[in-house]
Formats: sequence, structure tokens, C-alpha cells
Amino acid sequence: QVQLVESGGGLIQAGGSLRLSCVASGVTFSSYVMAWFRQAPGKGREFVAGIDWNGGITYYADSVKGRFTISRDNARNTVYLQMNSLKPEDTAVYYCAAGRLIVSRHADEYNYWGQGTQVTVSS
Repeated sequence: QVQLVESGGGLIQAGGSLRLSCVASGVTFSSYVMAWFRQAPGKGREFVAGIDWNGGITYYADSVKGRFTISRDNARNTVYLQMNSLKPEDTAVYYCAAGRLIVSRHADEYNYWGQGTQVTVSS
């Protein structure tokens, strides 16, 4: 059974940093591209960052470029999202996703999803 479990969310003041983690089980982790999406109240699910199988190529939404960094540790079946210089508009539930094809900004290209972790940035 495939499971993706996110952690690391919380309440933080604007300008602060958080690191999200997503641990995968039940899959050959290194065979999957990984991504982070987020969903704010009343909005659709938005691509945040993606990473290829071995971490050599990364992609970011324009809104987080230069502030967020995605990385992965295939030995630990874990993908990370380091979030710096957080803004109130970053407030959302953050989801990790695993896909068998290429990194995509489209949520329906991903096969597996975690349950999400809440990030709240206060002004």
C-alpha cells in the first residue's frame, strides 16, 4: 500500500522559515518524480515545486522561486521543501505527490498524494 506522509507544517510569522518533509512507503521511491502542491481556502490546488528522480532537475512556481527549495533523499524515501522568507499568501495546506512520468504542474499527472500539512503564515 502506497503512503505519503507529510510533516513539518505549523504557524509561523512572516519572514520565517519552515521545512516540510514527505516520507514515502510502499513504492520504489527513486522511480517516482515528486512534487509539492498547495491549496489555500477557496482556491484550487497549485503547483509549488517538483523534482526529478535523482534530484538533478527542479522546477518552481514563479511565486516561490528564490524562496523555496525542493530536495530529495532517495536513501530515506523522503522529499523536502525548505521554505524561507514566508509570506501570508503562502498560507495553505501543502501536499506532496508522486508521479511515474515527468514533473508536471498539473495535479492530475500524479499517481499518489499525501494527506497534507497546514502551513499558516501570520503577518
